[in-house]
Amino acid sequence: MSAAPATTARHTTDPPPRPAARPLPRASRRRTHRAGRPRRSAVLTLLTGLVVVYALLPLAWLVISATKTPAGLAGSSGLWFDGDFALWSNIADTFTYDDGVYLRWLLNTLLYVVAGAGGATFLAVLGGYALARFDFPGKRGVFAVVIGAVAVPGTALAIPTFLMFSKLGLTDTPWAVIVPSLVSPFGLYLMTVFAAEAIPAELLEAARIDGAGEARTFFRVSLPLLAPGIVTVLLFSMVATWNNYFLPLIMLKDPDWYPLTLGLDSWNAQAATAGGHAIPHLVLTGSLLTILPLIAAFLMLQRYWQSGLAAGSVKE
Repeated sequence: MSAAPATTARHTTDPPPRPAARPLPRASRRRTHRAGRPRRSAVLTLLTGLVVVYALLPLAWLVISATKTPAGLAGSSGLWFDGDFALWSNIADTFTYDDGVYLRWLLNTLLYVVAGAGGATFLAVLGGYALARFDFPGKRGVFAVVIGAVAVPGTALAIPTFLMFSKLGLTDTPWAVIVPSLVSPFGLYLMTVFAAEAIPAELLEAARIDGAGEARTFFRVSLPLLAPGIVTVLLFSMVATWNNYFLPLIMLKDPDWYPLTLGLDSWNAQAATAGGHAIPHLVLTGSLLTILPLIAAFLMLQRYWQSGLAAGSVKE
């Protein structure tokens, strides 16, 4: 006798499904994201303000001091104007003092910048283009030497350079300042990185297929694309040559070949001497006139400078 299988009915009461979480509206997410920003923005604003004050306070002091007479420099606050506005007379005295030697120093500095910084930029463009777009034996080694040379400070090479130039009989001549300024490892490195990113290899191949030689390809095709990098290297080289002090100090003895940095230092030493002439206002006015060309160059070429610095920073 067989028994029928017992079946048990199982009743399950499942919980009702939860409704899907609705995403926050875009405006709410934006407000939530911005909620943590005020403190960080305030800190960044404060730090930026401190950096701006640190950079502009000495410049403001220089501009204000250049408008004062020697008596006003000694008897007034450094960060406020004196009763006598003597800027124009100070400029005239700066250019006429000691038979106009300041103008001679200015022309010397322009010579060193045009020959030294211009030559350094030209060599950096040629070398960077070659390292970026040509394959040759020892390329990696050359690039490694360039990167290593960037880390060597120029002051460490000043004494060996002086000994070498003294044996060649070139000390106390303009060549002692111009020739070392032609070497710019940082400019060569920057142009190498920029040329590798700015010049497509396909464009060079197309120019060669069309029958253009290497010189024509470089000057007609590649050089216009390198303009931002060229301006960047030129600005860096120009500032380095314009502000160069230690190399002319050990290379030059004749005041007629002094650049502005060395000439103003000699005026400052003369003003600090117990029996020297009271010319601190000329030192300050000359310093103000010295930085004006650099400020003008940066303001006119800043858009090229910024785009040149950004070269190679983003890779696809």
